[in-house]
Parts: sequence; C-alpha cells; structure tokens
Amino acid sequence: QVRLVESGGGSVQSGGSLRLSCAASISRYTYSQYCMGWFRQAPGKERGEVAAFDEDGRVIYADSVKGRFTISRDNAKNTLYLQMNTLKPEDTAKYYCVADLELPWAPCPKLRNEYNYWGQGTQVTVSS
Repeated sequence: QVRLVESGGGSVQSGGSLRLSCAASISRYTYSQYCMGWFRQAPGKERGEVAAFDEDGRVIYADSVKGRFTISRDNAKNTLYLQMNTLKPEDTAKYYCVADLELPWAPCPKLRNEYNYWGQGTQVTVSS
C-alpha cells in the first residue's frame, strides 16, 4: 500500500551537511493524506524520533536536532526531505522515513513511534 525509499545518506565530517530524500509510492489515498516523519537508529540504541509533521502541517523536531535539521515535503512529488546541517558524530545512525495515514478521528503520530510504514533506511556517518 505504501512503499518508502530513502536516499542521500553518506559519510561526512563533523560540521558538514547532508540532504536525505524519501520517495513514496502509494496505492491508496493521496500522499498529502499521510503523516510523514523521520526516525533514526544508532548502533546499539533504540530507534528515536528526529522530525515529523503534525496533522495541521506544522513541523516538530526532537530537541537534539532543533536548529540544525529541517524537514520538508513536496506533495506534488510524493517526496519527503530532511536537510541536516552542522552534523555531529552523535548524529551517526540509520535514518528511516515513516508514514501513516491521517484519519479524521486520530491525529498524526508526530514523534511517537506509532507509524505503520517504514522505509529500509539510509546510513549517515559523521566523523570527528
């Protein structure tokens, strides 16, 4: 029903930038009807939130990335982005694009780990 494919990961030095993309293939409903976000998982750690949209289109960020990362979406291209600036070694992780259908009776999961659809992830490595 929903297929998410991330791209744009790589290796950078501390202070560098990367832009992640997530292309969505959707067989039911339209892309704009889906709540979208980014999560990440570092080696040996649980998956954690990065950024997401709420049901009103406002953006929400984890405290650890505020002021450095910017989430955006292009509904015409079915694509989600994550611009990451001033990267730090602690940002090293596999980054996952997530999606969930927005329902009239339920708000978007926002930064809660409750999304039904996940991409395969893209690796980001930041060296000091």
